Amino acid sequence: MATEEQALRLVQLLEAELIQRSRAITRHDSYYRGDHPLKFASDEFAKFHGDRYRDFSDNWVQVVADSPVERMTVTGFQASGEVSADLDLWKVWQVNGLDADSQLGFLGSVIHGRSFMLVWGDPADSDMPVVTFEDASQCVVGYEPGSRRERRAALKRWQDGGEDFATLYLADEVWKFSRPRLLQTGDQSPQMLDVDEELKRWKPRDLEEPNPQPNPMGVVPMVELPNKPVLAGDPISDVHGVIAMQDAINLLWAQLFTASDYASFPQRVIMGAERPVIPKLNSEGEVIGTQPVDIEKFAVDRVMMFNGKDVRIGEWQAANLAMYTGLIEVAVGHLAAQTRTPQHYLVGKMANLAEGALLAAETGLVKRVEEKQTWSGQGLREGARLIALARGEDAKAEALRSGRVLWKDAESRSHAQLSDALLKLKQLGFPFEWLALRYGLTPTEVADVIVMRERELEADPVTELTRQIGGGPPTLGNEEPGLDDAPDEGEEPAA
Repeated sequence: MATEEQALRLVQLLEAELIQRSRAITRHDSYYRGDHPLKFASDEFAKFHGDRYRDFSDNWVQVVADSPVERMTVTGFQASGEVSADLDLWKVWQVNGLDADSQLGFLGSVIHGRSFMLVWGDPADSDMPVVTFEDASQCVVGYEPGSRRERRAALKRWQDGGEDFATLYLADEVWKFSRPRLLQTGDQSPQMLDVDEELKRWKPRDLEEPNPQPNPMGVVPMVELPNKPVLAGDPISDVHGVIAMQDAINLLWAQLFTASDYASFPQRVIMGAERPVIPKLNSEGEVIGTQPVDIEKFAVDRVMMFNGKDVRIGEWQAANLAMYTGLIEVAVGHLAAQTRTPQHYLVGKMANLAEGALLAAETGLVKRVEEKQTWSGQGLREGARLIALARGEDAKAEALRSGRVLWKDAESRSHAQLSDALLKLKQLGFPFEWLALRYGLTPTEVADVIVMRERELEADPVTELTRQIGGGPPTLGNEEPGLDDAPDEGEEPAA
């Protein structure tokens, strides 16, 4: 049991880590949303054109981040020693809307480097825990010294109206704190600053329930889903490595647009002539001087006349804009190679490729997705264990520690190709239930299909058995052998 002082100390330490991460989280989120400042531009270009391209972005970050998430679909959980997926766990998953929210969690992990899964019991329904995916900007997990898995504490901090809220999760209890959200004006006296500092301190919330309240699960109920973990250091965001090339592509587009505005047409210059003038008349029509010709009128009329023996016209050729588009294509190609994103996701050009060639082009993305399934699967498996603990199922929780997460196939195939592959596996002896899961059905759907097959078999067993064995007449086992069934000469009688 922690004292209030110890709990507040943990909140301060975890909040400091959360604040330290917030800068990178905000930057990555802005780039994903397409809010890209113009970088790598010279001071002169930024001075004259920075505002012009302030809201422009050719957003490749979003494509890179979305491409693996769309192939990360959880279909169930299987405990160690079991031959089928756990239907109770899947019910909890569905009731909490995690078939959709898990996609948000995976996307947050790809963008920010990590996301979190929080499990807590529902007092109104002990069999249906509350499970949520949490954003990296609001949550942080503290680990035991020297460990990357043993969780010591977790903090969730958020804002609502004029208050900040924080919940500290420990293995044996949960603390809930709040504080006023203050806006610094910058012209406060030292005394008022001291008052603000006092008000900004976390204080236990006044609740009808106990504060702190016991944690019956016995473990910290929040787990981290890292994107690309390393042995030493923070997980790596997929967005982090894309930002520099994204900035370069935006600059090339800005320079292309500027060149197309100023130099996309041939420019002509007239040399050896004075600027043409026309007479200036008074109200009575008398010439009282001259005035320069309106050059814009000549541009509209596309006609201009000059007198003089030395008058000549020079021309500058139009700018070669293809140079910019070529550089942009090279930059996008580098982006595809570095992030293992198929080029047809980025370039938008589809050649007449065979299906096998298309699958080969997506090999890098498939491997990238499978890696993320491995990294996220550890956290999801621990999350499934927390669900079992919240339901009071200690034996199942222990079996889930070494269980596994079931995923939809990361490889994209046509129905014809997938069906052909599954048929060959069926001929090798793979069971129907395994094939149905491989096809992409959830465990619940597989159970429904099995019931439907049994119902069809009961309704018309002869036709169903005939279909299953390939069209030959079924043997029901009560026929007397006929003459055609007699063994050939030299053969042993059938048993």
